[in-house]
Amino acid sequence: MAAGKGAGKSVSLWDNLRIRFIVCFFGVFVCYFYYGILQETITRGNYGGEKFTFARTLVFIQCIINSIFAKILIQSFESSKVDHTKSWLYGLCSLSYLGAMVSSNSALQYVNYPTQVLGKSCKPIPVMILGVTILRKKYPLAKYLCVLLIVGGVALFLYKPNKASAVADDHIFGFGEILLLVSLTLDGLTGVAQDHMRARFQTGANHMMLNINMWSTLVLGLAVLWTGEVWSFLNFAERHPSIFYNILLFGLTSALGQTFIFMTVVYFGPLTCSIVTTTRKFFTILGSVILFGNVMTEMQWIGTILVFLGLGLDAKFGKSPKKH
Repeated sequence: MAAGKGAGKSVSLWDNLRIRFIVCFFGVFVCYFYYGILQETITRGNYGGEKFTFARTLVFIQCIINSIFAKILIQSFESSKVDHTKSWLYGLCSLSYLGAMVSSNSALQYVNYPTQVLGKSCKPIPVMILGVTILRKKYPLAKYLCVLLIVGGVALFLYKPNKASAVADDHIFGFGEILLLVSLTLDGLTGVAQDHMRARFQTGANHMMLNINMWSTLVLGLAVLWTGEVWSFLNFAERHPSIFYNILLFGLTSALGQTFIFMTVVYFGPLTCSIVTTTRKFFTILGSVILFGNVMTEMQWIGTILVFLGLGLDAKFGKSPKKH
């Protein structure tokens, strides 16, 4: 009888792990590659002498689209699944999540896209520091060596030798880099909170995406109304109506990309996800250099390769052994 039951069970194409991985990989790659192009187009675009300075409104629209997308996914595929995660935990997580996104988008007003991507790629550094200081974790020696490689790569990327002809804004560490540092630290805190939710409440990917983005929409909605930024943005968009189309696509690629990232974490774990996103980031830098003419020096290319080498080795060898 058991054999008859097993034989009658149909196996879908989605049950094939290789097919599932290919879908997740290309989903993350395509969505975030286009997301990066749109992000640079919106924040650093030519608006007839005007600058785009509405990072909070941009993230607010992004969070609304993410919430709607996650709600549709839950209604379609997980309507019977009950989420037991505490609301206050989502609220707390949304603050660090929000801060990281706003800081990251604001940084693009001061640094070019390759610098922003490389800065955001240094996520293992705050994760490790927070793990050691807050969670009292112990890491293998390989982890420290990989992080040292990443730090060395970033130092090479940011290093600018003194030149007589150097322009005034040829800084080594300015406001844009400080914003990236804030974004990284908040990313690390978000990761710690999400790990706790998964371990304690077995929080599903779509529920996490929905609730964190709903809380973020509430907080940012109040912020953009309080500061009046939303009205300034609407006036700006009235003068440059093409921005609406770019922002809508930006939100959709973000929502789709987040879905594929959460799927990768759930089906293949955070290790595989970090390898996929690291690969994607390197090609995003290449795309930015080719499409937007963001010229990089030889020293910056060496620094970039060192950072991604460190990330790849960290994904492979820098993990703590599992406790039994």
